[in-house]
Amino acid sequence: MTGAYSLTFGGLLLTAGALADRLGRRRVLLWGLAAFGLISLGVLAVHTTGDLIVLRACLGLAAAAMAPITNSLVFRLFDDEALKRRAMTLMITVGMSGFILGPLLGGTLITHLDWRWLLLINAPIAVIAWLGVRAGVSRDDAAGLTQDRLDVVGSALSIAGIGLACYTLTSGVDHGWGAPLTVACALGAVAAVVAFIRHERRTAEPMLDLTLFRSGTFRGATIAQMGTSIAMAGLMFSLIFQFQYAYGWSPLVAGLANLPLILTMLLATPLTEALGSRVGHRRATLIGGTVLAGSLLGMGWAVSHGYLAVALLMVTFTFGLRTVMTICAVALVEAMPANRTSLGTAMNDTAQEVGTSIGTAVTGTLIAVLVTVSLPTGTWSPALVASFFHGEAVTFVVVAVVAGVLAIGGALALTDSTSVDEHAEPASATLSQ
Repeated sequence: MTGAYSLTFGGLLLTAGALADRLGRRRVLLWGLAAFGLISLGVLAVHTTGDLIVLRACLGLAAAAMAPITNSLVFRLFDDEALKRRAMTLMITVGMSGFILGPLLGGTLITHLDWRWLLLINAPIAVIAWLGVRAGVSRDDAAGLTQDRLDVVGSALSIAGIGLACYTLTSGVDHGWGAPLTVACALGAVAAVVAFIRHERRTAEPMLDLTLFRSGTFRGATIAQMGTSIAMAGLMFSLIFQFQYAYGWSPLVAGLANLPLILTMLLATPLTEALGSRVGHRRATLIGGTVLAGSLLGMGWAVSHGYLAVALLMVTFTFGLRTVMTICAVALVEAMPANRTSLGTAMNDTAQEVGTSIGTAVTGTLIAVLVTVSLPTGTWSPALVASFFHGEAVTFVVVAVVAGVLAIGGALALTDSTSVDEHAEPASATLSQ
């Protein structure tokens, strides 16, 4: 039920971004919001597990039509670089706050109401958002859209490649890395990606011009964003179990324990903006990536030393995460031509979605190997708690190395400029050639 949403969402991001750059970003966003609200109401007709899986897959499709477009609209609505960074920061803060608060609010909701309300509540939110976009965002100027035909073959191959790759990571945790299903999905993903690369190189109007990866900004920002999602997924996966089971806290208290993440997201805005403006993208991202990786390494020690130690490192972790995510999101989209910004944000979101799958797979596999294949609910024995802390410490070290290498390595490909306007011209020139 969880995978059905993430697979359609992650697989369709690039296609949705390409459609928005052709049909209009505002139009596709309105379609996505309307579909998301209507599909959410479909939960009233759900009677079986299969029904719910289909419904979740359809919601992922509608969400893919919204996620990349909201970010690209920021770059059309604001010309000033400082305003773009501030708007992007606000959107990232809201998104990450929802990611953190979701389990808390969802758990509280189903304590008092039927589980269907978890989806029904999406409908009025979608209506409010639809009205806001309709009234507050102007229609796209045709000059800002691409006239290329949609690369149907490339879209199909990207959906297959990303979807199979993400499911391979899920299947590896659930069924084992040597299971026939896992191996088949992995081989299918590799085949689809190879076919996608060959097709995009040969077609006259590719969905994703692969020469963009020659740009250090585009390549580095994509890699660094994948690193942030690996880090976030690894942290949240581990802390959920730690707070609720190792510490024995209620879902409400465990949710409130994540407040340092949310508060830092909000309060660190002036610091991240100042850092990016004063030292440039490369140095700011290097600092953010180093702080992020160092915080994860510290978590390996903190998990067995009480909540205060964990909370302090959650603050430093979020500062590093926010710095890398904000700067790389702005840099990646600005590296795209003006008529391909939705595809740029789709690439940003795809990197994060793949990173989340990798982070979850790495963390889940290490916990299974180092602690136990099936973590029990209810009260844990002291021996299991000690074993979990040990496994969690090792896991944080591994995730720190993986995420740190990606975030810092990606940062090295960026420039020291406090503005990414200069990168848009090479990308545009490459596409025109």
